Amino acid sequence: MFHKEGHKIILITFIFISASFLLVDNFIGIEWLRMLILITLLAFLILILQFFRNPKRHTSLNSKQVVSPVDGKVVVIEEVFEKEYFKEKRLQVSVFMSPINVHVTRYPIGGHVIFSKYHPGKYLVAWHPKASEENERTTVVVENETYGKVLYRQIAGALAKRIVNYAKLNDKAIQGEDSGFIKFGSRVDLYLPIDTNIKVQLNQKVRGGESVIAEA
Repeated sequence: MFHKEGHKIILITFIFISASFLLVDNFIGIEWLRMLILITLLAFLILILQFFRNPKRHTSLNSKQVVSPVDGKVVVIEEVFEKEYFKEKRLQVSVFMSPINVHVTRYPIGGHVIFSKYHPGKYLVAWHPKASEENERTTVVVENETYGKVLYRQIAGALAKRIVNYAKLNDKAIQGEDSGFIKFGSRVDLYLPIDTNIKVQLNQKVRGGESVIAEA
């Protein structure tokens, strides 16, 4: 199953690969060179298909828990001052996605979208300290009656050239459901209440919609 954001790119890639196969097969006479090119083209196709995969996830709905919005590795767990929306101290948990991770963004908690904003910006590497303030990004806040307000921020990386955000103001957010997509390597930051109970550790690998990040 592939994400809808990849349908056009996958179709174009199939056409390009098919045409390239025909050209190589007809015009490259050197056997080892022909095989090398064909294998390279096939590997490229597999990478594109892998990047846009959209596997089903089984989210155990729980209003007291925050699940990871994306697949990847936890690279930041720290207390910070959140400047854009809360304007107060929050616990930040950041998940870094490599190009081979699933890049679907999912709602970390259920509730209602009370804030959603897009920011154009730079394309610093996703782990750069200033990436969350200077890179292209979107900020979404979901309010949950039990847990409170949770902010998550999609951040473009050096390779990511487009962020897709489906969360609109007043939308109903269903925990674990699709809320966006980031094309190629990037990261997502979560800003949680100071008194929340963090359930992950640095460098831990997490799965979007399934791994519990924090608990009230």
